[in-house]
Amino acid sequence: MTTHAPLAIEATGLVKSFGATQAVAGVDLAVPEGSIYGVLGPNGAGKTTVIRMLATLIPPDAGSARVLGHDIRTEGDAVRSLVSLTGQLASVDEELTGRENLILLGRLLGLSRPGARTRAEELLEAFGIAEAAGRLVKHYSGGMRRRLDIAASIVVTPRLMFLDEPTTGLDPRSRGQVWEIARALQAGGTTILLCTQYLEEADQLADGIAVIDRGRVIAEGTPAQLKASVGAGGLHVRLLDPDRRPDAAGILERVVGAVVLEPDPAALSVACSDAALAADGVAALARAGVGIAEFSLGQPSLDEVFLALTGHLAEERDPTLEEQPS
Repeated sequence: MTTHAPLAIEATGLVKSFGATQAVAGVDLAVPEGSIYGVLGPNGAGKTTVIRMLATLIPPDAGSARVLGHDIRTEGDAVRSLVSLTGQLASVDEELTGRENLILLGRLLGLSRPGARTRAEELLEAFGIAEAAGRLVKHYSGGMRRRLDIAASIVVTPRLMFLDEPTTGLDPRSRGQVWEIARALQAGGTTILLCTQYLEEADQLADGIAVIDRGRVIAEGTPAQLKASVGAGGLHVRLLDPDRRPDAAGILERVVGAVVLEPDPAALSVACSDAALAADGVAALARAGVGIAEFSLGQPSLDEVFLALTGHLAEERDPTLEEQPS
């Protein structure tokens, strides 16, 4: 994506293999400072491997990258001093309380004892976990643990944050809270590289998106640009009864065209720019007794974009390209 803003990340031709498996096959990225930039793709697409290279956790086999002006191969210490990484698994200590985790990290990062305690209290309050500050983390819910994990990543506010699948396994309310935290960090000047397989998440948060599949960037642009690239609009339908979705999918497939099943178990969509054809599809559902809660004809969803670009849904797993340990 062409940009005139200073770049927080500039990567060219990054390659990484684990044994016979090539996890990343030549990735280019240009991430403007102050943005939330999404790297979107299914499990095994190479997203986590890209983050680990940019965060200097593993070296690339080929290619180059600069993070906040520093070369990831030769200036690793400088990169690590400016970034933070929140991975798919919580990095906090379950046998400590939330408060103890944050104070410990503050001390390790050079804050004085009073400074670390003050910063911990600020973060506990800001992230809505002050009431649970004295409880052991092993008793936290998934959403509370994820919020604490992100709080731990910004004890010293980073210029660049890597968020790797930050809402995996969270309920909708907790996911929304993590989104609010990401927006607040961006508003404070932090650049965020967001790796996700959730298309809704990328649509909600990202200023720009790189779609990655089988270790390569296959499309890049804003959410609106990617949707426009598909060309056709879409008929989006939400059913009263999620159990009737297979019936609805069969009907719409016959009347309108290929159906995409949305993450919402009651929702489905089909590429369609013809209002009359969309009306025929809705009428066919009504004749079959399939109750509709709501429907709309508009821009294609990112799910449809991903399907059009790759031939499969973002949630589908390619077992030959699982992320490998270093």
